[in-house]
Amino acid sequence: MTTNNEGNNGLNDDIKMAIDREADASEALNEKLRDAQIPGFEVEFDPDEAEKAGAFEEDALSEADALESCTDWVGLD
Repeated sequence: MTTNNEGNNGLNDDIKMAIDREADASEALNEKLRDAQIPGFEVEFDPDEAEKAGAFEEDALSEADALESCTDWVGLD
């Protein structure tokens, strides 16, 4: 029985290239994050990099929490 590795080699190469691109992008993001810690140094992030860095992490109050925090209005009639 023989196996057809020729078709798989192309797939393996594509996977390796994708992993390499992801590693390169990760290293570039890490470098930008290090640079961003330098006071006065301006670093530009594309939207994907900003999201991966956690720039758009939602930490706002929920509507229920906001309403619950308004107890100081009770009894001011």
